Amino acid sequence: MSSCDGQTKTSAARVLTQEELDRLGGERTLVSDFKQMKLENEAQKNWDLFYKRNTTNFFKDRHWTTREFEELKACREQNPLYCPERCCAFQCDLTKDDLMENVPEGSVDVVTLIFVLSAVHPDKMKLVLENINKVLKPGGIILFRDYGLYDHAMLRFKSGSKLGENFYVRQDGTRSYFFSREFLAELFEETGFQSIANDYVLRETVNKKEGLCVPRVFLQSKFTKPGQPQSS
Repeated sequence: MSSCDGQTKTSAARVLTQEELDRLGGERTLVSDFKQMKLENEAQKNWDLFYKRNTTNFFKDRHWTTREFEELKACREQNPLYCPERCCAFQCDLTKDDLMENVPEGSVDVVTLIFVLSAVHPDKMKLVLENINKVLKPGGIILFRDYGLYDHAMLRFKSGSKLGENFYVRQDGTRSYFFSREFLAELFEETGFQSIANDYVLRETVNKKEGLCVPRVFLQSKFTKPGQPQSS
Protein backbone atom coordinates (compact mmCIF):
# COMPACT_ATOMS: atom_id res chain seq x y z
CA MET A 1 0.00 0.00 0.00
CA SER A 2 1.04 3.61 -0.50
CA SER A 3 -0.22 6.91 0.84
CA CYS A 4 -2.64 8.87 -1.35
CA ASP A 5 -3.04 11.80 0.98
CA GLY A 6 -1.48 13.51 3.98
CA GLN A 7 -2.27 12.55 7.55
CA THR A 8 -4.32 14.34 10.17
CA LYS A 9 -4.00 14.13 13.94
CA THR A 10 -7.21 14.51 15.92
CA SER A 11 -8.69 13.73 19.32
CA ALA A 12 -11.98 12.62 17.76
CA ALA A 13 -12.65 9.11 16.50
CA ARG A 14 -13.32 8.64 12.79
CA VAL A 15 -16.96 9.15 11.80
CA LEU A 16 -18.42 6.02 10.22
CA THR A 17 -20.75 5.85 7.26
CA GLN A 18 -24.16 4.24 7.75
CA GLU A 19 -22.96 1.18 5.84
CA GLU A 20 -19.99 0.82 8.18
CA LEU A 21 -22.21 1.28 11.24
CA ASP A 22 -24.55 -1.44 9.98
CA ARG A 23 -21.63 -3.77 9.33
CA LEU A 24 -20.22 -3.35 12.84
CA GLY A 25 -23.62 -3.50 14.49
CA GLY A 26 -24.49 -6.72 12.72
CA GLU A 27 -21.55 -8.63 14.23
CA ARG A 28 -22.84 -9.72 17.62
CA THR A 29 -21.75 -13.37 17.84
CA LEU A 30 -18.34 -13.91 19.41
CA VAL A 31 -15.88 -16.71 18.75
CA SER A 32 -16.52 -19.60 21.16
CA ASP A 33 -14.71 -19.72 24.52
CA PHE A 34 -13.04 -22.98 23.45
CA LYS A 35 -11.59 -21.45 20.28
CA GLN A 36 -10.57 -18.29 22.14
CA MET A 37 -8.63 -20.37 24.67
CA LYS A 38 -6.99 -22.29 21.81
CA LEU A 39 -5.97 -19.03 20.13
CA GLU A 40 -4.47 -17.74 23.37
CA ASN A 41 -2.49 -20.94 23.94
CA GLU A 42 -1.23 -20.94 20.35
CA ALA A 43 -0.54 -17.19 20.09
CA GLN A 44 3.24 -17.54 20.00
CA LYS A 45 3.10 -20.34 17.43
CA ASN A 46 0.77 -18.35 15.16
CA TRP A 47 3.02 -15.27 15.24
CA ASP A 48 6.13 -17.40 14.66
CA LEU A 49 4.46 -18.85 11.55
CA PHE A 50 3.43 -15.37 10.44
CA TYR A 51 7.02 -14.10 10.51
CA LYS A 52 8.30 -17.30 8.91
CA ARG A 53 5.92 -16.78 5.99
CA ASN A 54 6.51 -13.05 5.60
CA THR A 55 10.18 -12.73 6.71
CA THR A 56 11.08 -9.11 5.88
CA ASN A 57 8.33 -8.59 3.29
CA PHE A 58 5.66 -7.38 5.70
CA PHE A 59 7.44 -4.81 7.85
CA LYS A 60 9.51 -2.40 5.76
CA ASP A 61 11.84 0.30 7.07
CA ARG A 62 9.77 2.68 9.16
CA HIS A 63 11.23 6.02 8.10
CA TRP A 64 8.32 7.82 9.73
CA THR A 65 9.38 6.82 13.23
CA THR A 66 12.05 9.50 13.61
CA ARG A 67 9.73 12.04 11.97
CA GLU A 68 6.92 11.34 14.42
CA PHE A 69 9.03 10.64 17.52
CA GLU A 70 11.92 13.07 17.81
CA GLU A 71 13.10 11.19 20.91
CA LEU A 72 14.25 8.32 18.68
CA LYS A 73 16.37 10.58 16.50
CA ALA A 74 17.93 12.08 19.58
CA CYS A 75 18.77 8.66 20.98
CA ARG A 76 20.28 7.43 17.75
CA GLU A 77 22.17 10.45 16.46
CA GLN A 78 22.73 12.94 19.27
CA ASN A 79 23.58 10.72 22.22
CA PRO A 80 27.39 10.36 22.42
CA LEU A 81 26.94 7.26 24.56
CA TYR A 82 25.11 5.39 21.79
CA CYS A 83 27.18 2.41 20.72
CA PRO A 84 25.86 -0.49 18.58
CA GLU A 85 28.29 -2.87 20.27
CA ARG A 86 26.57 -2.27 23.60
CA CYS A 87 23.09 -3.22 22.35
CA CYS A 88 21.74 -6.47 23.76
CA ALA A 89 18.96 -8.06 21.71
CA PHE A 90 16.80 -10.68 23.37
CA GLN A 91 13.38 -12.27 22.90
CA CYS A 92 10.73 -12.32 25.59
CA ASP A 93 7.02 -12.59 26.24
CA LEU A 94 6.13 -9.26 27.86
CA THR A 95 3.07 -10.78 29.51
CA LYS A 96 5.04 -13.27 31.61
CA ASP A 97 8.84 -12.88 31.25
CA ASP A 98 10.41 -10.46 33.73
CA LEU A 99 12.26 -7.75 31.79
CA MET A 100 14.59 -7.25 34.75
CA GLU A 101 16.22 -10.57 33.94
CA ASN A 102 17.84 -8.75 31.00
CA VAL A 103 17.40 -5.04 31.76
CA PRO A 104 18.37 -3.31 35.04
CA GLU A 105 15.56 -1.76 37.04
CA GLY A 106 14.90 1.91 36.25
CA SER A 107 17.58 2.09 33.55
CA VAL A 108 15.66 2.79 30.33
CA ASP A 109 15.06 6.28 28.89
CA VAL A 110 12.75 5.45 25.97
CA VAL A 111 10.52 2.46 25.20
CA THR A 112 8.82 1.96 21.84
CA LEU A 113 5.52 0.09 21.60
CA ILE A 114 4.93 0.29 17.85
CA PHE A 115 2.30 -2.21 16.71
CA VAL A 116 3.02 -4.39 19.73
CA LEU A 117 0.20 -4.06 22.24
CA SER A 118 -2.56 -4.78 19.70
CA ALA A 119 -1.30 -8.37 19.43
CA VAL A 120 -1.74 -8.92 23.18
CA HIS A 121 -5.00 -10.12 24.73
CA PRO A 122 -6.72 -7.12 26.41
CA ASP A 123 -6.74 -8.98 29.73
CA LYS A 124 -2.93 -9.10 29.67
CA MET A 125 -2.12 -5.59 28.47
CA LYS A 126 -1.67 -4.30 32.03
CA LEU A 127 0.93 -7.02 32.64
CA VAL A 128 2.95 -5.68 29.70
CA LEU A 129 2.87 -2.10 31.01
CA GLU A 130 3.66 -3.12 34.59
CA ASN A 131 6.65 -5.06 33.25
CA ILE A 132 7.88 -2.02 31.31
CA ASN A 133 7.29 0.30 34.27
CA LYS A 134 9.88 -1.58 36.29
CA VAL A 135 12.74 -0.92 33.85
CA LEU A 136 11.78 2.61 32.75
CA LYS A 137 13.52 5.52 34.48
CA PRO A 138 11.50 8.16 36.34
CA GLY A 139 10.80 10.73 33.63
CA GLY A 140 11.28 8.06 30.93
CA ILE A 141 8.95 7.95 27.94
CA ILE A 142 6.90 5.30 26.14
CA LEU A 143 6.32 5.99 22.44
CA PHE A 144 3.17 4.24 21.23
CA ARG A 145 1.63 3.70 17.81
CA ASP A 146 -0.91 1.03 16.94
CA TYR A 147 -4.23 0.30 15.25
CA GLY A 148 -6.93 2.82 16.07
CA LEU A 149 -10.67 2.41 16.46
CA TYR A 150 -12.51 2.04 13.14
CA ASP A 151 -9.38 1.47 11.10
CA HIS A 152 -10.10 -0.06 7.70
CA ALA A 153 -8.59 -3.35 8.84
CA MET A 154 -11.16 -3.52 11.65
CA LEU A 155 -14.06 -2.97 9.25
CA ARG A 156 -12.86 -5.71 6.87
CA PHE A 157 -13.22 -8.59 9.32
CA LYS A 158 -15.88 -11.07 8.29
CA SER A 159 -18.49 -12.74 10.46
CA GLY A 160 -16.99 -15.20 12.94
CA SER A 161 -13.84 -13.15 13.56
CA LYS A 162 -14.88 -11.15 16.63
CA LEU A 163 -13.30 -12.13 19.95
CA GLY A 164 -14.56 -9.22 22.06
CA GLU A 165 -15.03 -5.47 21.97
CA ASN A 166 -12.63 -4.11 19.31
CA PHE A 167 -10.74 -7.43 19.35
CA TYR A 168 -10.57 -9.73 16.29
CA VAL A 169 -8.79 -12.79 14.91
CA ARG A 170 -7.31 -13.02 11.42
CA GLN A 171 -7.53 -16.09 9.22
CA ASP A 172 -3.99 -17.12 10.18
CA GLY A 173 -4.85 -17.15 13.90
CA THR A 174 -3.04 -13.92 14.79
CA ARG A 175 -5.16 -11.39 16.69
CA SER A 176 -5.52 -7.64 16.70
CA TYR A 177 -7.02 -5.09 19.06
CA PHE A 178 -8.14 -1.65 17.85
CA PHE A 179 -7.57 1.11 20.41
CA SER A 180 -9.71 4.06 21.39
CA ARG A 181 -8.04 7.08 23.01
CA GLU A 182 -10.09 6.59 26.15
CA PHE A 183 -9.21 2.92 26.57
CA LEU A 184 -5.50 3.54 26.05
CA ALA A 185 -5.37 6.52 28.41
CA GLU A 186 -7.11 4.55 31.16
CA LEU A 187 -4.85 1.54 30.60
CA PHE A 188 -1.67 3.59 31.02
CA GLU A 189 -2.98 5.66 33.92
CA GLU A 190 -3.96 2.52 35.84
CA THR A 191 -0.40 1.21 35.48
CA GLY A 192 1.25 4.37 36.77
CA PHE A 193 1.91 6.47 33.64
CA GLN A 194 0.94 10.01 32.70
CA SER A 195 -0.21 11.07 29.24
CA ILE A 196 1.84 13.55 27.20
CA ALA A 197 0.08 13.09 23.84
CA ASN A 198 -2.69 10.77 22.71
CA ASP A 199 -4.25 11.33 19.27
CA TYR A 200 -5.74 9.47 16.33
CA VAL A 201 -3.77 9.64 13.10
CA LEU A 202 -6.11 9.61 10.11
CA ARG A 203 -4.76 8.96 6.64
CA GLU A 204 -5.68 7.27 3.40
CA THR A 205 -3.70 4.59 1.61
CA VAL A 206 -4.03 3.08 -1.84
CA ASN A 207 -4.71 -0.64 -2.07
CA LYS A 208 -3.17 -1.18 -5.51
CA LYS A 209 -4.43 -4.75 -5.75
CA GLU A 210 -8.05 -3.68 -5.32
CA GLY A 211 -7.68 -0.19 -6.76
CA LEU A 212 -9.13 1.45 -3.65
CA CYS A 213 -8.18 4.39 -1.47
CA VAL A 214 -9.02 3.25 2.04
CA PRO A 215 -9.19 5.07 5.39
CA ARG A 216 -6.55 4.10 7.93
CA VAL A 217 -6.73 4.99 11.60
CA PHE A 218 -3.83 4.69 14.03
CA LEU A 219 -3.43 5.83 17.61
CA GLN A 220 -0.19 7.67 18.31
CA SER A 221 0.70 8.53 21.88
CA LYS A 222 3.41 9.39 24.38
CA PHE A 223 3.33 8.49 28.05
CA THR A 224 5.80 9.17 30.81
CA LYS A 225 6.69 7.58 34.12
CA PRO A 226 6.24 10.24 36.84
CA GLY A 227 9.29 11.41 38.70
CA GLN A 228 12.40 13.48 38.12
CA PRO A 229 14.95 12.05 35.68
CA GLN A 230 18.13 10.99 37.45
CA SER A 231 21.37 12.60 36.31
CA SER A 232 23.69 10.39 34.29
